Amino acid sequence: MDSNLPSTLGSFSYDPAPESAAIARLQSSYGLFINGAFTAPENHAQFATVNPATGHVLATVAQASDADVDRAVAAARHAYETQWSKTTGAERAKYLFRIARLIQERSRELAVVETLDNGKPIRESRDIDVPLAAAHFFYYAGWADKLEHAGFGPAPQPLGVAGQIIPWNFPLLMAAWKLAPALAAGNTCVLKPAETTPLSALILAEILQQAELPAGVVNIITGDGSTGSALVQHPDVNKIAFTGSTDVGRLIQERVASSHKRLTLELGGKGANIVFDDAPIDEVVEGIIDGIFFNQGHVCCAGSRLLVQESVAEEVTRRLLRRVDQLRVGDPMDKNTDVGAINSAAQLARIEELVEWGEREGATRYDANCTLPSEGFWFKPTVFTNVDQSHRIARDEIFGPVLSVLTFRTPEEAVAKANNSVYGLACGVWSEKGSRTLWVAQRLRAGVIWANTYNKFDPASPFGGVRESGFGREGGRHGLEAYLNV
Repeated sequence: MDSNLPSTLGSFSYDPAPESAAIARLQSSYGLFINGAFTAPENHAQFATVNPATGHVLATVAQASDADVDRAVAAARHAYETQWSKTTGAERAKYLFRIARLIQERSRELAVVETLDNGKPIRESRDIDVPLAAAHFFYYAGWADKLEHAGFGPAPQPLGVAGQIIPWNFPLLMAAWKLAPALAAGNTCVLKPAETTPLSALILAEILQQAELPAGVVNIITGDGSTGSALVQHPDVNKIAFTGSTDVGRLIQERVASSHKRLTLELGGKGANIVFDDAPIDEVVEGIIDGIFFNQGHVCCAGSRLLVQESVAEEVTRRLLRRVDQLRVGDPMDKNTDVGAINSAAQLARIEELVEWGEREGATRYDANCTLPSEGFWFKPTVFTNVDQSHRIARDEIFGPVLSVLTFRTPEEAVAKANNSVYGLACGVWSEKGSRTLWVAQRLRAGVIWANTYNKFDPASPFGGVRESGFGREGGRHGLEAYLNV
């Protein structure tokens, strides 16, 4: 090797490459989107949404009251009965195609808004969230005039008014997951985004206006849990679709149990990422990183439990910890950032509490070698080894950049440990033997199973869980069924 080469060969530094926040063009305050227009809430209450990377206020948004929920549902009902349910599938498809194209046209703006409001790295918003949101509208636009061929009978009918409540981890993408199939099937919608991340949904409302979607077909109401509760319990809502925590999902199920409402729930998870001794370690390490540190671990299907075959556990862990130290943590608006900010102070406190339990119960903690910004909400990528199945970090959903490493000897033991959870949303299996992968996959109790990859999504592929991870499917042909009377 040339002796004149720097001793830091192989260690790369990156100059800052920030995206401009000015692209967002945010208003100082936003009202409720009801009946095709932005309106003030009845009691004029508002709350602030902040940038989790800095703690600075981005905008104030309306706090919808019960009366505001009534107005939104009434607008959706009127639009359903007088217009939307009477349109042809081809007509509905034109609107969905138009929305998809407008999302693409405003993709850079939407990516910046999503990163500012959520804290996720701009490259994730730009390369994953926004393109997938557009893809879902494109995909379901294709289904809108083919519902009789979807396998749900010769003339499936829409349900009516759908109340949809989405979480803060993928605000725009979750809105697309909910709205696109509902609209394609002929329903009208009342969408409630999470209180910490309402801005991309409000920009989407502007896009709906640009697309000239008929008034009342989609209504977007912002607010806290009381707004969501009013929507869930509203007597004129035919369907509730909720993505969020298992605890809240359980409450929603109790409240709609005695009503006529249809319900789908996509809830928490504690995904197992299973690595066998024949898997290519370099690829595995990247898959592990994507499985747990993508979106700061704010992913319901995150691979937060790593199960490694004992014979390669030491080598996999060694390479994994080295890779964790290479992650760039910091300004989410920088295109080089790998791990951004935790979404809120409350979520950061939850992560810190469970990590303290991990240390208290005897697991070995390893934090990424990085310096965190001085303002905002941050947590270092963390790996726990020497984890026992009984530890809280191996049982509870942390919803943060925290990985628990466990080992196994046989495929039977791997399956037993993976299934030793109240959740059942997603798992991953890494092996060069297709027969072994299929054997394991057939025995895992999870709604989604990835082979030699993790966190891969496609509009044509259904997603959802079993057990305390919920029921129903979103995406694919299966995602239509939840919005059709079949």
